[in-house]
Amino acid sequence: MNPPGLLISAPASGTGKTTLMLGLLAAFRAAGVTVQPFKSGPDYIDPAFHTAASGRVSVNLDTWAMGAAQIAGLSQVATGTDLVLAEGSMGLFDGVAKPGVSGDGSSADLAMMMGWPVVLILDVSGQAQTAAAVAFGCATMRPGLRLAGVVLNRVASARHEALVRAGMDAAGIRVLGALPRNPEIVLPERHLGLVQAEEQPELAAIIARAGAFVGAHVDLEALRGLAKGGRVGAGAAVRPPGQRIALARDAAFSFVYPHLLLGWRAAGAEVVAFSPLADEAPDHTADVCWLPGGYPELHAGVLAGAARFRAGLGRFAETHPVHGECGGYMALGAGLVDAKGVRHEMAGLLGLETSFAKRRMHLGYRAARLAAPMPGFAAGADLRGHEFHYATILSQADAPLAEVADATGAAVEETGSRRGNVTGSFFHLIAEAP
Repeated sequence: MNPPGLLISAPASGTGKTTLMLGLLAAFRAAGVTVQPFKSGPDYIDPAFHTAASGRVSVNLDTWAMGAAQIAGLSQVATGTDLVLAEGSMGLFDGVAKPGVSGDGSSADLAMMMGWPVVLILDVSGQAQTAAAVAFGCATMRPGLRLAGVVLNRVASARHEALVRAGMDAAGIRVLGALPRNPEIVLPERHLGLVQAEEQPELAAIIARAGAFVGAHVDLEALRGLAKGGRVGAGAAVRPPGQRIALARDAAFSFVYPHLLLGWRAAGAEVVAFSPLADEAPDHTADVCWLPGGYPELHAGVLAGAARFRAGLGRFAETHPVHGECGGYMALGAGLVDAKGVRHEMAGLLGLETSFAKRRMHLGYRAARLAAPMPGFAAGADLRGHEFHYATILSQADAPLAEVADATGAAVEETGSRRGNVTGSFFHLIAEAP
């Protein structure tokens, strides 16, 4: 049986969810409580921070892309722990207009599916009793959703806190803590969100400060006592792309959903990591090569000069399948233009030319029906994924990999590409549609 859990959410992005989540993970860990973290929705960056703070691999759970059986199955990683904490995405009810496999992708959907009460963090700067109206609206908007309580963030003074608490008392909402403004706990950001955990030289110190800060201002015992749920299920198997998988893994290629790696290994596959930035080629004994997303545009010059990597990848692709997602897809292309307008030659296994000099955001869920096989999936397979990048396609000379649509069913022009044994897409695979 899984332990009880809570979902940490907020009315909007930028309110302090990640700071509270990291602080709770660190504080509970310091107190000897084993916590299993999860992340609602398609996010690569937050789970790495969760893992650093908790000492356990954080797993994404997504109601738009995953079926209820898969979500319940993935939740089994919490078996044997004391508490589950899941971090929400965006605002509590923010999802897509048209439901997907098991929901609309919102944090509220996941909380209700798993039976986890919600702890809401509120940025109360610039307001007092009105904050209670926001909390009350979140508590009552969806029947069946349980609000455990709120944590107040960016509290200006003792008087300010007293006024906010008075509003919460009147609304019948429990206050579990109040966090004063703290400029010492700041996580650097870049265009896709937070700078990755592995790029933070002061990460351990930041997490320690967050744990001490949250532990001093939040009632941890009361919060833990409000945890509920613990639903488990048989789950659904994740199909690995091969038996022995050569996986590009470094600062340029780091966006891999943890649930995929866990699923591949659970299915008996072996993952062999290599670093293109260190000019390493994929292991020639592997039967498939997978290049995940990341930030190739920040390392384009190094990748262009990685002769051993490019030559080895080319030899591998002559006889074995190679697949790239987003950043990996761009690295498989003919060239990449960086933000300064400088073109860098890429692997040349696909005809794709991309540019960051002409930035345009591409964001959202993707439903794809494969027009041709890709590693792990046959032609005709229905896949669910997510796209998030700023690259512009200058040219795309190869046959399309899939018919791709957004969450509303509208066709998307980024269809992916295929040439010989090489495939690539801008969408990151989350799951195969059940």
